[in-house]
Amino acid sequence: MTRIFGSIILGFGMMFIISCGKKETTPPPLIIIEEEEEELVEGVDYFLPNIDLNNWKVTLPIGNPLEIKPPAILDYATNEILQDFMFNDSINGSLDFYTYPGASTANSSYSRTELREQMVPGSNTTNWTFAQGGRMKGKLAMGEMSKDENGKYHRTMVMQIHGRLTNEQRDLIGEDDNNAPPVLKIYWFEGSVYVRTKKLENVNVSDIDILYTSAWEDDNGYTFSEKVDFNKFELEVIVSDGRMEVIMNGESKVYEDIHMKKWGIFENYFKAGNYLQTKDENASALIKYYELVVSH
Repeated sequence: MTRIFGSIILGFGMMFIISCGKKETTPPPLIIIEEEEEELVEGVDYFLPNIDLNNWKVTLPIGNPLEIKPPAILDYATNEILQDFMFNDSINGSLDFYTYPGASTANSSYSRTELREQMVPGSNTTNWTFAQGGRMKGKLAMGEMSKDENGKYHRTMVMQIHGRLTNEQRDLIGEDDNNAPPVLKIYWFEGSVYVRTKKLENVNVSDIDILYTSAWEDDNGYTFSEKVDFNKFELEVIVSDGRMEVIMNGESKVYEDIHMKKWGIFENYFKAGNYLQTKDENASALIKYYELVVSH
């Protein structure tokens, strides 16, 4: 990116030279300054987020709702539809996710501007199990959050691990889609970060009944001790066979019990972004992601 300084022509006016008693005039000399280019340096003059979108699709709070997959998502900076919901903040170096109550997905009443992992770009059918493992790490901050009628901030979900039925599991229990519960939900609420995971209502459930969403319920949750408010913070999620660890700014919460072992029956995928947990009129939220990396 360059800024161009145009050519400047300087006139020096008439100069008078007296020679041999005779007054003469000469035309003013022309001094031309060549065009000069100034390079803008990333990290000095502007900043870009450290996020590779090749393996993510995004869901927006419009349409039915609207989804944009790779490779189209890679052009988010020039996509007129995406520009209202997903855009760069080149001053702070973040990828911003804006949302408000609008269109929701089939299994939710809330709207979102949220990324969904796609191990094969453009496809939802290839996912991973806890035995295969995975890691997601992000650096983010709450940018803006609306308040309810009592003056309390609304809450939003910033990361998830969502379960998925295989086609065989779906057909076995007679479901019409591949939806399974989210085993991990990480929220921002009132300046704190808290975690909810799933546990079985009955740990002796059968191998078939365990596939139903109704077999699982939310645990009591865990709130990290440090309040982040509107400051940057780091989140990391690490999963392996029968184990899940969530780390926030160095503070770790480990889940390693019968519920995590039983969860191994499901496929999974990571999610990250802004999943607003309210339908209040005029509510809105802005999440700023500076880094987001996934590995398996």
